[in-house]
Amino acid sequence: MHTNQVAHVAALIGEPARTGMLLALMDGRALTARELADAARIAPATASRHLGLLLEAGLLAVERQGRHRYHRLASTEVARLIEGLMQFAVSQPRATPARPVATGPRDAALRWARTCYDHLAGRLAVEMADHLLAEGAIAFEGLGAEGAGRIEPTRASAVLAPLGLDAGAALAAPPGRRALCRPCLDWSERRPHVGGRLGALLCAHSLERGWLLRGSGTRALAVTPAGAQALRDWLGGERWARVVTDL
Repeated sequence: MHTNQVAHVAALIGEPARTGMLLALMDGRALTARELADAARIAPATASRHLGLLLEAGLLAVERQGRHRYHRLASTEVARLIEGLMQFAVSQPRATPARPVATGPRDAALRWARTCYDHLAGRLAVEMADHLLAEGAIAFEGLGAEGAGRIEPTRASAVLAPLGLDAGAALAAPPGRRALCRPCLDWSERRPHVGGRLGALLCAHSLERGWLLRGSGTRALAVTPAGAQALRDWLGGERWARVVTDL
């Protein structure tokens, strides 16, 4: 690689405001320009210039969902690069601690679980998506309006069976115009939950079984004792503990 290219990337990462933005994205979330400006402690207009440079260099990618633009690390290679620098610098004193970025609604109930059109959103939904991804039942490609997903029939049948769901029935439904499975960037968690027909099936099934209950005048959903048991058994103790943190 040309030495100038290495120097250019190093200079981009080495600027404190841009470093703050990259570190804020290391938890896997996608954040807006304003949120990244807050994380870097700079003005939004200044943040836009920095983001433009990071995008041009291929360190960041931008996803559009509705009227919003969300920024994320461009690849796992970028994440590994930043992680390596973090590990090298961990023994060094920090004059200015990283600023945590709060996203989504202030209402804890909405952050935990809610409906997003006809599918589930919130922390519960993101952990459900992560479980399906980790088990190889689904795969996501990209996020936002350009995002796509697919279901792996054999694995999906095995993973969804403990919930009492017949994946075959969902797969056999008339295709129509709606995607069978797609990533939907979560408003509060800034990581994808499951949209499409599979997402709607998971939501309807949870409501029909009485695991989740709709609130009056709100999109927030509450979990019942039966739902907590069923979902904990399915997700596993470690993942369920993340779901109910601060609940």
